Amino acid sequence: MQFGFTLIELVIVIAIIGILAAVAIPRFINLSANAQSAATDAIAGALASANTTNYGARSLNASFGVPVANCTDLSGALQGGLPTGYTITAASVAVGISVTCTLTGPSSTTATFTATGIS
Repeated sequence: MQFGFTLIELVIVIAIIGILAAVAIPRFINLSANAQSAATDAIAGALASANTTNYGARSLNASFGVPVANCTDLSGALQGGLPTGYTITAASVAVGISVTCTLTGPSSTTATFTATGIS
């Protein structure tokens, strides 16, 4: 008595694995782009939150937080600073005025956040 698989069984299993790989690989590649976009959105959300916290703190006492006269100033309000690979497009922000700023991440993914000027 012999144990094992026949050649036909092995060919069928290899064909099924090939079909599954052909379907899964394009989905995996697409997930990478979605992940980069989501990461950029998350950093923009963190910047918007840092803006709100910074504005409240500076309104309470001018020695708290950082002054914001440009969108790029908010990277100083973000704990740990802006992660490597991300840039904020420079735009002037007048005191008491909110403007929409643009964050650019890896693979040129972009997201927006709001900055409020405070001295």
